[in-house]
Amino acid sequence: MELLQSADFWIGLLKIVWINIILSGDNAVVIALAARSLPPSQQRKAVFFGSSAAVAFRIALTVVAAKLLQMSFLQIVGGMLLLWIGVQLLSQEEEDDGHIKEHGSLMAAVRTILVADLVMSLDNVIGVAAAAKGSMLLLILGLAISIPLVIFGSTLMIKLMERFPIIVTLGAALIGWVGGETIASDVALAGWLAGNTWAHYLAASAGAGLVLGLGLLLQRRHDPAVTASN
Repeated sequence: MELLQSADFWIGLLKIVWINIILSGDNAVVIALAARSLPPSQQRKAVFFGSSAAVAFRIALTVVAAKLLQMSFLQIVGGMLLLWIGVQLLSQEEEDDGHIKEHGSLMAAVRTILVADLVMSLDNVIGVAAAAKGSMLLLILGLAISIPLVIFGSTLMIKLMERFPIIVTLGAALIGWVGGETIASDVALAGWLAGNTWAHYLAASAGAGLVLGLGLLLQRRHDPAVTASN
C-alpha cells in the first residue's frame, strides 16, 4: 500500500506507459497488416490476441532480453524473419478493387503477429526495464495499462489501411526497415560496424527496399489481370 502512495511509483508507471506507447507503433502496424485480411468479426480477435501477446512478450523478455541480445546471430535470424513477414504481408493476393481476394485464417494471422512481436520486442524491452528500475509490479502494471492503447492503435491502422491502401505498402516498408536494423544490430557484426553509423541506415534501407521489391513483385504475379495480359 505504501508503494502505491509513493510519487516515484507513479512517475515510473507513467514513464513505462509512455515508453511503451512510443515503442508500440511498429507492433500496431504488424498487427493491422496481419489482421486486415480477416473477416471483420475475426479482426477484433486477432487485434486483441496480438496486442496482448505484444505486451506479454515484453514482460517475459525483460528478464532475459539483455542476455539474449548478447547472443551472436540471434538478431540476424530475427531480422530475416521480419523481412520474410514483411514480404508475405505485402504480397497477399488482391482483387482489382484493392480488397483481399480471400479471407485469411485467424490462426495464421495470430501466428504471424506472435513471431513479429517476439522479434520486435527484444530490444524494446531494454528501455521499459530501465524505467521499471527492477520493480516487476511496476513493469506489469505499466505494460498492462498499455494493452488498450495498442488495441486502439491497431484498430485505427486497419481502418486507415482500408481507406488509404498506400499505408499497407508503407507499413510493409517499415517492417523491412526494422528487419534491416535488427540484422545490423547483431553482436556478430559489432566489430565490423563499430563507428559506422551509416551502415545501420544502409541495412535498414536495404531491408525496406527488399520487402517492397519482393512483395510488390509477388503481388503482381498474383494479380489475375497481370497474369492474363502476359
